[in-house]
Parts: sequence; structure tokens; C-alpha cells
Amino acid sequence: MNLISKIEHWGDAHHPRWLDVLRIALGIVIFAKGVSFIMDTDSVSRLIQKTNFQLSIWSAVHYVAFAHLVGGLFIALGLSTRIAVAFQIPILLGAVFFVNITDGFSFLNSEFWFSLIVLILLIVFFIVGSGSYSLDNAMNKPGYIRKI
Repeated sequence: MNLISKIEHWGDAHHPRWLDVLRIALGIVIFAKGVSFIMDTDSVSRLIQKTNFQLSIWSAVHYVAFAHLVGGLFIALGLSTRIAVAFQIPILLGAVFFVNITDGFSFLNSEFWFSLIVLILLIVFFIVGSGSYSLDNAMNKPGYIRKI
């Protein structure tokens, strides 16, 4: 068994029900953040410009907004959760270490702490997976008919 399979097996075996509620809430928050990014793409563009990376700003803005919208929905529903989380982690790493850290570690910098908490939760759900209240679990049950 490779490392990824071992992590998946451990995560599936050790998943309390309250983590499902937390996963759903996290997905809704990420989806809502994606909606706010779509509503105000200029602010996202300014945030990305603060990083001083040499990337196409509009490509990054659209990637972040799309990943938050689709990823948040997938995380909330528990559909391909680990894949959706894997697309979110680089965005949150950039938010924590390049965008929000420029304002410092003070307790007044609520965006930094919010981004850090979301990043930690994403890492947790990358390890433990989607849980029993998810579409992934429902599709793996016997009796579920997959139509191709």
C-alpha cells in the first residue's frame, strides 16, 4: 500500500460525525468567498498584485474564483473532497504566506487568521476525507447504481 492509500484508509476509519458538519460549513464558506471574488474581481486582482509574482493577473483571478466556487461546492457535498481540497491548498498557502502576512501577525489582522484556519481545516480534510455524510460515501454503498 502506498502512502496515499494508507492516509485514505486511516482517514476513512477515523472520521467522527461532527467533522462532516465542519466540512459542510467549510465548503459553504469557501463557496461564499468565491461568490464574493466574482462580485469584486478588482479586489482580488489587487490582492494578487501584492504578491509581486510574475503571473497573468486575470488568469490567477479566474482560477481563484473558479476553484473556490466549484471546490467549495464539492467540499460541501462531499464529492471528490480530497481532489477539491488539493486545488484549494495552493490558493490558501498564497493567501497566508504572501498576501495576508504583509499586514503582520497582529490579532487585528482577521483575514490572516481566517485564512490560516481555513488552510488548517483543508489539510485536515485532505487527510480524513469526506466522511459518512457525503456523496462519495453514498456512491460507494451497495445498491447504488452508477449510470454511465
